Amino acid sequence: MSQDLRGALVGFCNPLLDISAVVGDDLLAEYKLKANDAIMASAEHLPLFQTLMDKYDAKLLPGGSAQNTLRGAQLLLPSGSAVFFGAVGDDENARKLKQAAEKANLRTNYMVNKDKPTGTCALLITGHNRSMVANLSAAETYSFEHTRTPENWKDIENAKFYYITGFFFAVSPDTIQAVAQHALDNGKTFTMNLSAPFVAQFFTQHVEKTIPYIDILFGNESEAIALGEAMKWAPEGAKLNVGDVKWIAKRVADMPKLGKKPRVVVFTQGALETVVAVSNEEGVRVYPVTKVPDSEVGDTNGAGDAFVAAFLAEYMQDKSLDVSVEAGHWLGGQVVRQIGPNYPDGELKFVASSSFAPTIEKI
Repeated sequence: MSQDLRGALVGFCNPLLDISAVVGDDLLAEYKLKANDAIMASAEHLPLFQTLMDKYDAKLLPGGSAQNTLRGAQLLLPSGSAVFFGAVGDDENARKLKQAAEKANLRTNYMVNKDKPTGTCALLITGHNRSMVANLSAAETYSFEHTRTPENWKDIENAKFYYITGFFFAVSPDTIQAVAQHALDNGKTFTMNLSAPFVAQFFTQHVEKTIPYIDILFGNESEAIALGEAMKWAPEGAKLNVGDVKWIAKRVADMPKLGKKPRVVVFTQGALETVVAVSNEEGVRVYPVTKVPDSEVGDTNGAGDAFVAAFLAEYMQDKSLDVSVEAGHWLGGQVVRQIGPNYPDGELKFVASSSFAPTIEKI
């Protein structure tokens, strides 16, 4: 008998409309941006959004990291499995985001702020790289008061899995704490994503406070390094690098944890191997990645969100870590063939292979 997954996955993040454009390195230099990075917009970045609309062939795409993830997960799960929370304005951009969610059968539970516009994210594409600059606007006004209302808290109570991005530390740490505590008290699965290097750098205390509750932590190599540096794990006078990702994963997995579940840490590295550390395992699992040919790559935006989408969709259905990682690689590969954080048209169906397996490395 198949399990009942109605409302089983609840996600929180900043719903943003992406303004995506292919640009040159000169525009990155003008705004002091890195080719593969994610930052919050400051006053100096605000003219960038209009520049993309006026001077480039910009495309408006539904975005927001966890909303991207939940759209993908819902495409792979039975109808009605996922619910997304975040704050939007009362405007056309919010309606576009809702329409994109409805196309994937994702239910949204937005807090609507009538005084601020829906947030936007500038996506600057250079080659296969993407630089993200988020102007949160209405998204940054999300309040725990919205979560705790009886009609909305029912979604929390009905869920079995929770996914919150690190971006949300800047918006509603109270919500993160309350959902994490509920998951712990009720034996449910609480998952988070490091999301961007600045999260570990500037919200270190929030990250440290939340890690004991986290059952599954996602991130990429640059976020892993930023976390290691924020925790002051680098040897004196040295800087961490990609060669340190495996032991960082294991060290995070072995940090103190509440509850009885082992902690799983999943660090992707683009086309390089994916590293998984589990607190009750001695070594780390290292999974091969099948590289998408350069001729087929649209851009890398949304690939990490897609990985988590497919991973969670399989894991929620009691599939193994090996199968969940393989699914993540598969859907991430599908999304990098698109432009922007888009999923391919038509039915998405993952079929696990019998040969996908990690190597085990001792740390």
